Amino acid sequence: MYQFLIIGGGIVGLSTAYSLVQKYPQAKIAVIEKEVEWASHQTGRNSGVIHSGVYYKPGSLKARMAKQGSASMVAFCKAHDIKHEVCGKVLVATEQEELPRMEALYERVQKNKLNVTKITREELLEIEPHVNGLAALKVPTTGIVDYKQVTETLASLIQEAGVDLFLGTKVKNLEEVQEEVVIDTNQGSFKSKYLINCAGLHSDRLVKMANIHTDLKIVPFRGEYFTLAKEKRHLVKGLIYPIPNPDFPFLGVHLTRMIDGSVHAGPNAVLSLKREGYHKTSFNPKDAMDIFTYPGFWKMAESNMKEGWKEIVRSFHKKTFVKSLQRLVPELEAKDVIPTHAGVRAQAMLKDGKLVDDFYIIRGKRSIHVCNAPSPAATASLEIGKEIVRQLPHDAQIKVS
Repeated sequence: MYQFLIIGGGIVGLSTAYSLVQKYPQAKIAVIEKEVEWASHQTGRNSGVIHSGVYYKPGSLKARMAKQGSASMVAFCKAHDIKHEVCGKVLVATEQEELPRMEALYERVQKNKLNVTKITREELLEIEPHVNGLAALKVPTTGIVDYKQVTETLASLIQEAGVDLFLGTKVKNLEEVQEEVVIDTNQGSFKSKYLINCAGLHSDRLVKMANIHTDLKIVPFRGEYFTLAKEKRHLVKGLIYPIPNPDFPFLGVHLTRMIDGSVHAGPNAVLSLKREGYHKTSFNPKDAMDIFTYPGFWKMAESNMKEGWKEIVRSFHKKTFVKSLQRLVPELEAKDVIPTHAGVRAQAMLKDGKLVDDFYIIRGKRSIHVCNAPSPAATASLEIGKEIVRQLPHDAQIKVS
């Protein structure tokens, strides 16, 4: 019998265990993960950016936790000798029509009280000499790190603190009863006084298993990345982002220097017909049926048809993808851009077709379910863990205090 059992071995699940250990060092805690290693999905397949909180609605969990999480992530990396760099980034307006959007974003940044400045074309070229831009926003607090290494460090720390870790353990069913939660897995049954669901791409299915009614559905979007040829890496000094289109829920194709010195380009954002679908041909009948029978998907598709089609074209036509990059760095050519890994974003959607914009947490009788934690969740993971511990009901806290 555990006091707390966490499902999901990504950075959010292990950060939650880390927060629990710090507050309740005597509690019996377990983390179970269906894969044979930590950070196999969203955590280990993202762009490795420590975000500053530029894009998020003032007052939202994302805005608050990205800002706090950026600081706490950097502090964690320093404390545990994890290679990272606070390199800063620029958000570049490449056309006249983007300048008003840049101004609107700058106003949002001021409300979030972030250290961001407007810079001229000349100042931009001092930072990124090969960029095409009319003006930009400079965000000095943005950083880079390998989140898989962060997650593995968290796993070591919580294991040393006495947390039981179970890899290769897939949940088949769970049931909340009066005094406990029973979790059936391929490795046998577990019992816990309290369950915390950090299952990412499968979080909504665990909510359903717990008999909690919600109209929320995880819809997977694949983000496909390219990497720049070694001889072209010098064209990108740090992180180069476009000014985002507020009518489209994703940030747009950008260029990111990784902590290993490589430079990634992407991602685009295309619907994935498999929740763990990392290839264009990936398909799972159950996952596809979940999407196409969900009314919210069709409403979202209709309202985002134009931008969505552009993403599909970029996915299948490399030259079109490269044109998106050339808006930022004109010197890049198709031969300079090499396909690399893909990731899948677990995006929560509602029946009205709206994408859930903020982190989203659902409470059960004896459970908490993190049901929307895409980017900047890795940046904010330590803060999300603290928030989950804060939200634990009074009876769960009393029994281990």
